[in-house]
Amino acid sequence: MTRIVVGVDGGGSRTRVTVADERGTPIASVEAGPSAVRPGETERAAGVIAAAVGQALQAAGMAAVTPAVLCVGVAGAGREPERHALWQALAGRDLADDVMVHADATIALDDAFADGPGILLIAGTGSVAFGRGPTGTMARCGGWGPICGDEGGGAWIGRRALSVVTAAADGREPETALSGAVLTAAQVGTVDALIAWSAAATPADLASLAPAVLQCAEGGDLRASALVTFAAEELVVHLRTLARKLFVDERAAAPIAFAGGLLGRRSPLRARVEHRLKSAVPGAQVDPREIDPARGAVRGALRVLAGAASSSSSSSSS
Repeated sequence: MTRIVVGVDGGGSRTRVTVADERGTPIASVEAGPSAVRPGETERAAGVIAAAVGQALQAAGMAAVTPAVLCVGVAGAGREPERHALWQALAGRDLADDVMVHADATIALDDAFADGPGILLIAGTGSVAFGRGPTGTMARCGGWGPICGDEGGGAWIGRRALSVVTAAADGREPETALSGAVLTAAQVGTVDALIAWSAAATPADLASLAPAVLQCAEGGDLRASALVTFAAEELVVHLRTLARKLFVDERAAAPIAFAGGLLGRRSPLRARVEHRLKSAVPGAQVDPREIDPARGAVRGALRVLAGAASSSSSSSSS
């Protein structure tokens, strides 16, 4: 019987799961709610992932089949304590014969560059840059979470948009199209109502305001445009930092790729990041492909599967 593997991309806004055969051919894919790891919420994240894996297996017509390898990449799992806690929670659910847990950036990097050098910038609900140098050295920049960091990410943009709207309501700033756009995105009727909304808002809720900011910027609103430019500058700093750390300096040739909901091919934020890279990181070589972290997770699962097969073959021959 053909063995299957499962790759999971868990983010702050959604979770994507892909079931593939042992050659890496996709069989089924599904999307579920957010599964990013937050402090004290490991079990919740594991529950979302487990349910989504079950849905994907059902969609593949393999609900009764146990995958050989489950490879999970999740936002918020960039450090060992969080990764280990999530691994324990998933392994205890008997979702697969073997379970691997990585940071979301790791699986996206795998899809972008395989084993080669490069820097990947992710901007969705949060933000992080992760890279591998020509000598194989790994490094990351950012990804400190919605309170301490995530500069240029969706929640960061949304939080600052709220400040612009309330300042405009006071008269501390000029009128802006952001006022109506943010109220519509938050589904509230008045600026005063944003107080209760923001107090209860999750990072994903804040990130849901970011598309409205990008749309206003595209429409010519000066305040929204300034905010998007600020976000782009913050993201470029992540790339410049890793270019210097991994590729000697920002003038050296460095492959760059983008992932995350805010950096799609036609995103105005991505356009500003690419424009700023020309002067801030002159050696940047931008890869135009769409990066699929779930596909990278499948690739990681297949690598584990191949390693197990090789070990089994070696044991048999000896």
